[in-house]
Amino acid sequence: MDITYIPVQGGYPYLCAIIDLYSRYVVGWSLSNTMSSEWCRQTLQASTEQYGVPEILNTDQGSQFTAYEFCDWVTHPHQGIRLSMDGNGRAIDNIFVERLWRSVKYEHVYLFPASDGLQCYQGLQTYFEYYNSERRHQSLEDQIPKTVYKMVPKKAA
Repeated sequence: MDITYIPVQGGYPYLCAIIDLYSRYVVGWSLSNTMSSEWCRQTLQASTEQYGVPEILNTDQGSQFTAYEFCDWVTHPHQGIRLSMDGNGRAIDNIFVERLWRSVKYEHVYLFPASDGLQCYQGLQTYFEYYNSERRHQSLEDQIPKTVYKMVPKKAA
């Protein structure tokens, strides 16, 4: 789970995304004008409601992810999530999501600049559908994230 900024005419909305490390499937994302811990928690909660609770959640040590409200919700016993944080200043610890940012920006954002937040959201929605359902990944032996994600056995509830 990580945050990046997306250039839009007149500003920079923030993009938060959560990926399944094994399949590279984007299980959650959202845009916001501010980087709050509550926004990150809501993004994660929406993802867990749709795809289930991950065993481990990896983040960097940004203030949104180290905030009490976020950590308390993630690590609460009813969630059953173990929180893993990157080393301070070590972007390569979360290399998979950093690679996602590169793909998002160079394959979509910079090629199709958005004029406003709505256009940005709609474009990202289209891109993530493509990324999950059509884009082949060399690291997945040229498979599609959605295909690999569906092959992973899920824990019984």
